[in-house]
Amino acid sequence: MERLRFMLSFFALVLAASFASSCGASSSNQQAPIAPAGLQYITVSPATADAQDYPDGQVPFLATGHYTNPPHTVTPQTAAWVACQQDGPTTTEVSVTQAGVAQCASGATGTYSINAWDISNPTCNIINACGIVCTLVGTAQLTCP
Repeated sequence: MERLRFMLSFFALVLAASFASSCGASSSNQQAPIAPAGLQYITVSPATADAQDYPDGQVPFLATGHYTNPPHTVTPQTAAWVACQQDGPTTTEVSVTQAGVAQCASGATGTYSINAWDISNPTCNIINACGIVCTLVGTAQLTCP
């Protein structure tokens, strides 16, 4: 009987502690995060690349997510990818796979922007990512011969 009383008391203490630790964690008091899990920004590496320097002109880009709470990075960051004309709309002169591998089309010349954005952002799409009106877009430069 004494053991049962001890176990019930211990259980009540654990239950009370769990309720107390959850105080103040109401979702109504929290601000909506900029992005899931405190994602603050995305970087893309390499920052610049020349397609001539890569086998078959296939340039592998890598997105890294920079997070807060606690501060940490995630590589590779899951991202959506798009190639854009320099300071302009999307282009078909450069293709980018879902894995971030870019390749210049035959006859493409000049410098293009390779953009990676947070795929959980429902307001961002290919056109917005090229216009850089989306938040959390990482950008790199690709030079085609």
